[in-house]
Amino acid sequence: MTKLLVLQGPNMTYLGRRQPELYGTTTAAELDQMLFEHARTNAYDLEIFYTHLEGEAIARLYQAVDERIEGLVMNPAGFLYAGYALRDCLRAVSFPYIEVHMTNIEKRGIHSILAEASVGMVAGLGLQSYFLGLEAMLRIVRNK
Repeated sequence: MTKLLVLQGPNMTYLGRRQPELYGTTTAAELDQMLFEHARTNAYDLEIFYTHLEGEAIARLYQAVDERIEGLVMNPAGFLYAGYALRDCLRAVSFPYIEVHMTNIEKRGIHSILAEASVGMVAGLGLQSYFLGLEAMLRIVRNK
């Protein structure tokens, strides 16, 4: 069965309470349940990992290689500003990466330094960004 990892960057544990005018009122736990339901419906294994620390994200990605994770969908959140070490890790791992953002970061004047390591990005579609990113990743890994 296909194995995917969703990695949630800094502040994503506070989803639903943090700036609801930008990110809505769905909590991280509610989003997790929706993502796990998507995995059940589409027959793939999903792990979700939250971290506020870049070093933990890097360690989790290298561990994912050993676990034979086939694809990464990540909302880097605050890592997109200065995550150069994370970007180097993304370049080194053996699986593809799709970056997702709930808001349109370009409209907000934010540039992701991690995007160049991705095969694609979905941004500005709220929670749908995750589902579209996962569906795209499924197509990529299943069509290898």
